[in-house]
Amino acid sequence: MLTSSFFCIYELYLRYKSTRLRIVNDSSKLDQPHIFIKILRTFLPLYFITLTLVSSRTLVYIPRMTVKVLSAIPFGHGSRKVIVEADTTRGLPRFDIIGLANKIVDESRGRIRAAIKNSDFVFPSEHITINLAPAELPKRSSHLDLPIALAILRLSKQLLDADLNSKCFVGELALSGEIMPVRGIVNIVELAEARHCEELIIPSKNYKEAILLASKTKITPVHNLKELWLHLKGVQQIFPQENVVKNTRTGKAQAFSDTSEFITTNVVKNNNTDTLPILDNIVGQYDAKRALTIALAGRHNILLSGPPGSGKSMLAKCARSLLPEPTKEELIEITKLHTLSKLANSQVPVRPFRSPHHTSSLRSMLGGGLDLQPGEISLASRGILFLDEIAEFQRDILEALRQPLEEHCINICTASAKTCYPANLILIGTMNPCPCGNYGTGTCSCTPRQVDNYRKRLSGPILDRIDMKIKIRHVPTSVLVKSTTTSNHEHETAKAKIAAASHIQLEERHKYNSELNSVEASKLITNTKTKNFILEACKKLNLSARSYFRLIRVSRTIADLDNSSTIEPSHIAEALLYRQEI
Repeated sequence: MLTSSFFCIYELYLRYKSTRLRIVNDSSKLDQPHIFIKILRTFLPLYFITLTLVSSRTLVYIPRMTVKVLSAIPFGHGSRKVIVEADTTRGLPRFDIIGLANKIVDESRGRIRAAIKNSDFVFPSEHITINLAPAELPKRSSHLDLPIALAILRLSKQLLDADLNSKCFVGELALSGEIMPVRGIVNIVELAEARHCEELIIPSKNYKEAILLASKTKITPVHNLKELWLHLKGVQQIFPQENVVKNTRTGKAQAFSDTSEFITTNVVKNNNTDTLPILDNIVGQYDAKRALTIALAGRHNILLSGPPGSGKSMLAKCARSLLPEPTKEELIEITKLHTLSKLANSQVPVRPFRSPHHTSSLRSMLGGGLDLQPGEISLASRGILFLDEIAEFQRDILEALRQPLEEHCINICTASAKTCYPANLILIGTMNPCPCGNYGTGTCSCTPRQVDNYRKRLSGPILDRIDMKIKIRHVPTSVLVKSTTTSNHEHETAKAKIAAASHIQLEERHKYNSELNSVEASKLITNTKTKNFILEACKKLNLSARSYFRLIRVSRTIADLDNSSTIEPSHIAEALLYRQEI
């Protein structure tokens, strides 16, 4: 640049000199100022000032560098590593983000700029380019706000490479510099553990979910950008919060030595179960209560059919408080799915109970979309999916339940990505016997064709995947009037039996009875008398192979409730009672 400026001035000087010589030779034109003289007198001082400023900046050597900060984003049921690269060049102040970022990431420029300034840091007045690698991976979340801000602080030498090495950063920035919670934190912790990351910096409000899984990676919760800067510089260290967690059962602060102790004492109860109905509130319906107990003990699917007002929905709602608390592995799976959902709350969910309306869309039930969100089927995993008036759901939704009910998972595929979500749920469905609901009571106004068409809304393959089908009758008004039960003895007894049967299954078979495959289910029949009984029943009832194995699983659950080591013919007979034609 200095060379070009010198030659430009030298050219002006030569033009001035040649013009001056011509003027001297022509004495008649000595008094007339020439145009080149005017140009030189006007622009030469300004040019020398500009040249001085440019040369002074050019002579100072500014080393070029590229900053890299490690981060991650949730992707389907897992997560993907993202490397935030930052570079700066001379020019007008500008802030560009590249790397297949959507509108959410593009708008982060304003959040990051304000957060840096409001945290008393200096935002560099240069052309900043941020690259989110790999470039082919779509970025559709605010997880990268924090690593981008730290990369900018490193570019402006407000941080050093040693402050960022072997650390992973995730978080959304508010304008004030506060670090906001993000979704899918359990997936990111899993990735950090697999990549042997030394320290994972996360928002403080995500700490309760992250601590469920972390074992080797240090989890550091932070509240704002300034607090994080002090931690990275070693001025004010942030220590893990295991010793300052509030016990939700006692309401007091309590120290925890490990993660398992944290889980057993700090899980959040399921939406205030004290206000939920219990089995003692339901008058009569003893067969339905017994069937519900068996279904919950073995994690079997159940369908309740009966007229309106017979207690079908109330029975299903009782199931919320009958299930035992989840194990550590189940709690991690539940938390992982719920933190992926955009509608999840900040509490650790326990045994989800999902009750979508029959007008729900196919995508909301199955999941999917651009960011592969889990649907209601996956969010009900390790819990209950309650489909009230199941016959009113769209046919596509009911048929889509085939794979989840059989394989306990659901594969979601789009044009650019695919993932597999768990769907290990208990399906509880309720329906009326006909469109008017009064079939079998003597007051039905439906024609036989209407009744037949209504029942055909549930196809044969779906009914074959439902282990237990129960018909419920009306409770006489005289019985309702005489009922004065105010205790919860029946409910607590059923809850204890379900917990005991679940414990037997996990201890002996390391899985619930509904999860047994055909080979494992076949080995459960060891009694010759029982084998002959079940074969004769299958011939008379024309049961399919799937129904045969499901019958064995239900029978094994009945045997667990009776604390029997073998399946007896009486257990098979009771299981057959719960396969009624709807």
